Amino acid sequence: MELILKKDVENLGFVDDLVSVKNGYGRNFLIPQGFAILATPSAKKVLAENLRQRAHKEEKVIKDAKSQADKLNGVEVKITAKAGAEDKLFGSVTDADLATALAKEGVELDKKYISIAGGAIKRLGQYEATLRFHRDVVINYTFDVVAEA
Repeated sequence: MELILKKDVENLGFVDDLVSVKNGYGRNFLIPQGFAILATPSAKKVLAENLRQRAHKEEKVIKDAKSQADKLNGVEVKITAKAGAEDKLFGSVTDADLATALAKEGVELDKKYISIAGGAIKRLGQYEATLRFHRDVVINYTFDVVAEA
């Protein structure tokens, strides 16, 4: 079943992508939730026209996303957390904590666009996260988790 996505769907595609999925997934989840519409010939023509018109606006959005990503060059983020014996944290450090730390550095990014390798962090140390500013602007960012003084 071919569908046109109306919203970003994790591990499937981005807005206005033409995707092929199994019938049940499309009919029972994507279409009723408003994530996609059927890719009829007329819908494909409308999509092609919209993409052509939006190409110029997209360049500015990509440029802004790259400038946001460039702000992080040379910026070290240290997230402080309470730690116990053997560098284990009381609780964990998540995407939301990294989003808050980045906001303090002047880079606004929603937590759903941050992916920490391995999920939640439970120990002190240096970690890497994938930050997605735009579908074409994705960077890997290294940050530290340090113990509170």
